[in-house]
Amino acid sequence: MDLLQTHDLSCPYCGEIIQIIVDCSIPEQEYIEDCQVCCRPINFHVNIDNNNVQIQTSGENE
Repeated sequence: MDLLQTHDLSCPYCGEIIQIIVDCSIPEQEYIEDCQVCCRPINFHVNIDNNNVQIQTSGENE
C-alpha cells in the first residue's frame, strides 16, 4: 500500500468533485480542510484498515 493516496470526493456543500491526499501511515484521522471550489470547511474522518480506506465527510454544522 502506498503511504500517500489520492481520493476523489464530492463536497458536502457545493457537490463538486475534489481531490484529497490521505496519509495511510495513520490508521485513524480526523481533520478539517476547505473545499477547493467553494472554500467552505469540510470535516474529514478517515479510517484505514489493512488496504481499505474509508472516508466520511460532513459540513461544519452536521
